Amino acid sequence: MDHVTFLILLLPFLLTIIYVLTNISGHGTPRLPPGPFPLPVFGNLLKLSHKPHRSLAALSKRYGPLMSLKLGSRTTIVVSSPNVAQQFFNKHDQSFSSRSLADTTRIMNHHEYSIAWLPAGDQWRKLRRITKECLFSAQSLDHSQQLRRKKVQELVDHVSRCCKNEQALNVGALTFTTILNMLSNMIFSVDVSHYDSTSSQEFKDVIWGVMEIGGKPNLVDFFPVLKPLDPQGLVSEGLVYGKKLYDIFDKLIDQRRETRARWLSYGNDSCTQNDVLDSLLDINFKDKSEFSITDMKHLFLDLFIAGTDTTSTTLEWAMTELICNPKKMEIARLEVIKCMRHDDTIIEEHDISRLPYLQVVIKETLRLHPPAPFLIPHEAIHDVEVEGFVVPKDAQILCNVWAIGRDPKVWSNPDAFIPERFLKAEIDYKGHDFKLIPFGAGRRICPGLNLAHRMLHVVLGSLIAKFDWKLEGNMKAQELDMEEKFGLTLPRKTPLMAIPFKP
Repeated sequence: MDHVTFLILLLPFLLTIIYVLTNISGHGTPRLPPGPFPLPVFGNLLKLSHKPHRSLAALSKRYGPLMSLKLGSRTTIVVSSPNVAQQFFNKHDQSFSSRSLADTTRIMNHHEYSIAWLPAGDQWRKLRRITKECLFSAQSLDHSQQLRRKKVQELVDHVSRCCKNEQALNVGALTFTTILNMLSNMIFSVDVSHYDSTSSQEFKDVIWGVMEIGGKPNLVDFFPVLKPLDPQGLVSEGLVYGKKLYDIFDKLIDQRRETRARWLSYGNDSCTQNDVLDSLLDINFKDKSEFSITDMKHLFLDLFIAGTDTTSTTLEWAMTELICNPKKMEIARLEVIKCMRHDDTIIEEHDISRLPYLQVVIKETLRLHPPAPFLIPHEAIHDVEVEGFVVPKDAQILCNVWAIGRDPKVWSNPDAFIPERFLKAEIDYKGHDFKLIPFGAGRRICPGLNLAHRMLHVVLGSLIAKFDWKLEGNMKAQELDMEEKFGLTLPRKTPLMAIPFKP
């Protein structure tokens, strides 16, 4: 046997020894969680498909619900069961409360101001407090309820006009526009998007652009040495969108400050709109070091990115499942109609508690189609022992909520749309039941959960109350493509095109 052949045969053995030695502490402490053997340089990247939530779900069936991988140079821990998720986000919540930063989050230093990406320290707690007081508290949400009601009424009016013409609607785009305008009216008291394609859609296009960049796999995240090269041009493209968006924010903020200054010059010290922008400007006026204009712009970015596509994607999937299950659509519709007054065209937020079937439709949609299949990645602050293994400091933590929602050990008939399963079980998505955590859990749970809860139910209930829906081109439900597309969220691969008609 020549030396070259001998080395080729010896190489896999040496790599195995190196892998084992690097994953066992010299002091006899437990090793990393099990996982596939990593290749040199690439690690386990080649194990991932274009739908990594599915790839990692398949791997977890072999290696277990607590699994380690090497994605390029990054040690990644994947959580795929409710019990292990509870260990991470309840028992060891503080230890895993940091964030694993994607390179694109650093554009315009967003990671230094963002409530989503900041470590769980003083600045993050300040932002949580401010957003709760100005936007997400029950009192604030009740105060802004009429704004959202107006936007839902405009949605229903638009669908009514399209219904007369039997016009097919892109349900995802339709609900995205509605949610975007709900948020923009709560924050700025203005519409930033329109249902017709002829109007100016600059704000909507920029938001879409930012989300598209954030949803693309980035080589720099796996191989930081490539950072100066920006090989995919994502940072340079992101800078263009970021500057456009912040210019829009600057314009809206400056206009409001000028208006407030004029009112003060007339001796009127009351707020002009009494919306979120006014509340934040009040905080800024009292103490600029407490909350700066820069803080404000980065907060607005978080609110629009986190609040629009996630909610509209969930609504599109809910409509898809109901159209494919007409009997369940009819049960939900009759429940909503029974709750409404005769002259109502939309449901009210205070009606949600009286709509148990609509609530379980939303829960079942979030189980099957979580808008963020891995949540926002966490990061270990220090070494932590979990289930007899060590999760090392700086490891990235991915919680595969998509896999948890499809696990036959957790759910009977997991791939079927069965809202009734939640009528028999007291399970909610507020971070206490780890079988269903589409908004996360622990201290990093989504701060906008209560707002999303209201918007999801009111928009879906209003869309099905007065309209029935059929697929474009007389397509049958069994012919509908149910594939999803992985990105910042988990939307349908092909948009849902549906025609509204009177039931």
